[in-house]
Amino acid sequence: MATTPSPLRTIVGNLCLGSAPDSWGVWFPEDEHQVSYTRFLDELTAAGYRWLELGPYGYLPTDPQRLKAELHARGLQVSGGTAFGALHRPEAWDDMLAHVRQVAALTAAAGAHHLVFIPPMYRDEKTGGFTESPELTAEQWAGFGRAADRLGKLLLDEYDVRLVIHPHADSHIQTQPEIERLLNESDSRYTNLCLDTGHVAYGGGDNLDLIRRFGERVGYVHIKQMDPEILAQVAAENLSFGEAVKRGVCVSPPAGVPKPGDVVAELAELDAELFVIVEQDLYPCAPEMPLPIAVSTRDYLAGCGLAGTRRPALDDK
Repeated sequence: MATTPSPLRTIVGNLCLGSAPDSWGVWFPEDEHQVSYTRFLDELTAAGYRWLELGPYGYLPTDPQRLKAELHARGLQVSGGTAFGALHRPEAWDDMLAHVRQVAALTAAAGAHHLVFIPPMYRDEKTGGFTESPELTAEQWAGFGRAADRLGKLLLDEYDVRLVIHPHADSHIQTQPEIERLLNESDSRYTNLCLDTGHVAYGGGDNLDLIRRFGERVGYVHIKQMDPEILAQVAAENLSFGEAVKRGVCVSPPAGVPKPGDVVAELAELDAELFVIVEQDLYPCAPEMPLPIAVSTRDYLAGCGLAGTRRPALDDK
């Protein structure tokens, strides 16, 4: 967990609200179905957010000075970076690390101290076809926690960035037993949890139970809701996450599970200051869809006592 004083201050006291490109239908660095990064930043600001996660590397400018200029012009600040990689494939370590270093360097240059690490999906995001087995072998599991800690220590030592692992639908860290196994087999100094409330629900987990029993390992939060009727379709029809998103599995509050108010209340009890980043998977979506959803979501979460405030501009000197 973070050892330096946190600048987060909100209505709840320890929670700071932000959003991410994902809530504008952005899954890839480049894609014809996605809005431009300038439109995303403009609409994020218009919706009342002041904090953002960087999203897929290459979507926002990767030159630190250009990124800083774009954010400064809109009064925005960065909560963390986002990286993808396979910790269960030792042969992919070097390529994975090269990508993560790029993200970590940009994250640190933007003044942020969290890297949200998302394991790869074993089904293709667009076609739904299986790309590898949905089950890890005993050998792969044995090395997963060690690999996470190795990466987390490197990020902390070299970039002052803290690793938080993000459970994800159609990945090997999806169900609650898988999440708990990762936490039990890793070191809290180097590896902690990005609690994505929607993906936990998608995998059949209990968010409130995880917060209560593993609260000291929650280092960052994505707040998201899933439609239980479509979750039933996922189970009955063996749908991929991509197909589930197309059917509208991600919904705006107060619809869906888990209930945002319950999550916020439980998080507020933790002895930690946390970013809570809104994510509503919308890929692909009409360009005019995200902004009204972002506004209504921010308003609803404010009613739950969750809001975003700006920290002192420490690096504006």
